[in-house]
Amino acid sequence: QVQLVESGGGLVQAGGSLRLSCTASGRTFNRYSVSWFRQAPGKEREFIVGIDYSGERREYADSVKGLFTISRDNAKNTVYLQMNSLKPEDTARYYCSCNYGDIEIWERYMDYWGKGTLVTVSS
Repeated sequence: QVQLVESGGGLVQAGGSLRLSCTASGRTFNRYSVSWFRQAPGKEREFIVGIDYSGERREYADSVKGLFTISRDNAKNTVYLQMNSLKPEDTARYYCSCNYGDIEIWERYMDYWGKGTLVTVSS
């Protein structure tokens, strides 16, 4: 069993930055790949970035490539999402999720989810 808790969301002006954290409970977190999804108002939840269990491989959605960076510290059971040059269209609830094994980009393959953290980007 893994429990995920996101933090770091908030209100930021366009062009600003935020760093989200996803902290996990469970001793086997280093065997799980972690993906971030987001859901904007009125839209479906979408994959934005994932990192494998070792931290060596990453997958980025085209919409955030070059702007967002994912990293992890397995000693702290934490994954970070650094978001730069934020735009109003990045406004969404951001969810951390994990799955045993390699990176997954589809919701149905994720094993555990956090409750999300809200990011609001003002223009």
